[in-house]
Amino acid sequence: MIDEWHNVFVVLGSSSAALIGLLFVSASLHLREIVNDEIYNTRAQYSMLLLAGAMVQAVAVLTPQPLWLLGTELVIVNLLSLSIPVGLLFRAFAVRTRIRGGFSPYRAVFYAACYLIGIAGGMALFMQAKWGLYLVTAGCLGSVLVIIWNAWHIMLGIGRNGRKRAR
Repeated sequence: MIDEWHNVFVVLGSSSAALIGLLFVSASLHLREIVNDEIYNTRAQYSMLLLAGAMVQAVAVLTPQPLWLLGTELVIVNLLSLSIPVGLLFRAFAVRTRIRGGFSPYRAVFYAACYLIGIAGGMALFMQAKWGLYLVTAGCLGSVLVIIWNAWHIMLGIGRNGRKRAR
């Protein structure tokens, strides 16, 4: 059954790994801007962590193992990933402190939804329901798309700052 999903998770894992590499390259080219700007620093840091989570999920799916074990691994990875947006939401609304990094509650809710979908997919796989891979795929793809949106915002912000300095 996993063989049918092989290419999907090869693409998800490879694209996550490639994006991690590109994030390292772009961060090294603009290290001063990213280190000195709280927004870019936070977005780059969380993007790296969440891309690593997507890559780990792809590797887990591609590793030969029983469905219950795969489901357990996917639930754990998605719970760990979920802790990032939930922590930011908690700090923003319950503690009412200033959130670093240009916090967007909409983006955090979207991330959280992606990881909740991944958790549901992992639980389905744990219970031997093969359709859980549809949920895992949707959660993984959604999180990678939002990370791409984050990278776009970092790139635009650094470009704007560069033009301001050039003037």
